[in-house]
Amino acid sequence: MESAPTLATSCAALPPEGAGPQHLLGRKGAARIALIPPEVIEALNAGRIPTVNLNEFLAIDLRQLARNVARQVGLDPDAERLEDTLGMLAAFPPVKRHLHVARALYDLTEPRAERDAIAHALATHPSDVARSWAAQWIAFTSMPLADKLRSVFRFAADPHFGVREMAWMAVRDAIAGDVDAAVRLLQPWATHPDANIRRFASEATRPRGVWCAQIEALKAQPWRGLPVLQPLRADTSRYVQNSVANWLNDAARTQPDWVREVCAQWLRQHGGPETAYIVRRAQRSLRDEQPGA
Repeated sequence: MESAPTLATSCAALPPEGAGPQHLLGRKGAARIALIPPEVIEALNAGRIPTVNLNEFLAIDLRQLARNVARQVGLDPDAERLEDTLGMLAAFPPVKRHLHVARALYDLTEPRAERDAIAHALATHPSDVARSWAAQWIAFTSMPLADKLRSVFRFAADPHFGVREMAWMAVRDAIAGDVDAAVRLLQPWATHPDANIRRFASEATRPRGVWCAQIEALKAQPWRGLPVLQPLRADTSRYVQNSVANWLNDAARTQPDWVREVCAQWLRQHGGPETAYIVRRAQRSLRDEQPGA
C-alpha cells in the first residue's frame, strides 16, 4: 500500500515569515476584488492570513502563494515539479488549479524523510488555502476509507468554511465507492458535539452534491443513507439543517415518494421548528413540480 503522509503529528507547524498581522484578522471582506486593500492582498499572497470571502479567494495570486507556502513548510519553491504546474495553471478552471497545486506539493514530499512534518505544517498553516491543499492530499493516497476519514476529521472541523468544503470533497470518491461502509463509519459523526462534524456526515454523502461526482447508489436508493440522516432530523444548527434538507432535496429528484414519506414521519416524531424547517426545504423541488405551486 502506498505510504501516505500523516496529517496528525505532534510536530509544530512552520510559521510564515512575518506572520501575525492581527489587525487584519477581524476584517470584513470587500464587496469587490478591486476594493481589497493592498495590505490584505499582500498578506494573502504571503500565506499569513486566511481569506474571509470569495472575492479574496479569487484575488489571490496562486503562483505567489504556492511558492511562499512551499518554502514555509520546508519544500523547494523553485522545484521543477511545482514550476511546471504553476506554468500551466491558466489552462484550468479556478477550482481545478488548486487541485493541481496540491498534487504538485504532495509529489514533492514523496522522497522526503520529514514528510509527516511537512504534512503537519501544511495542515496547520495560517492560510485556509494551504490547509485546503493539505485536505486534498487525502484524495491522492490509497489509504482505506476508514483511514481517509480519520485523516480528514481535522479538516471537517476546521474553523474556515472553505477548508470544510474541501474536506468532504477530498473523500467523496472513496465514499461513493463504498456507500454502506461510509454510512456505517459516519454514523458517530452525525451525533458529534461539533456541528461542523455533523454537517460533514450529511454533506459528504449527498446523492448529488455540488461541484462533485454524484453518488449513483444513493440516487437510486437514498434510504441507504438514512442512518446518517436520522440523528440530524431535529438538529439545532442551521448549518446542519440546510445540509440535511439539501440531502433530501437531492434524493427527491429520483425518489420523491420516499422523501415525502421520510418528511411526514419526521414531522410526526419531531414536530419542533428545527424539523419543520428541514422538511420544508427538503420538499421545495417537489412543491415546484406541483401544478399551481
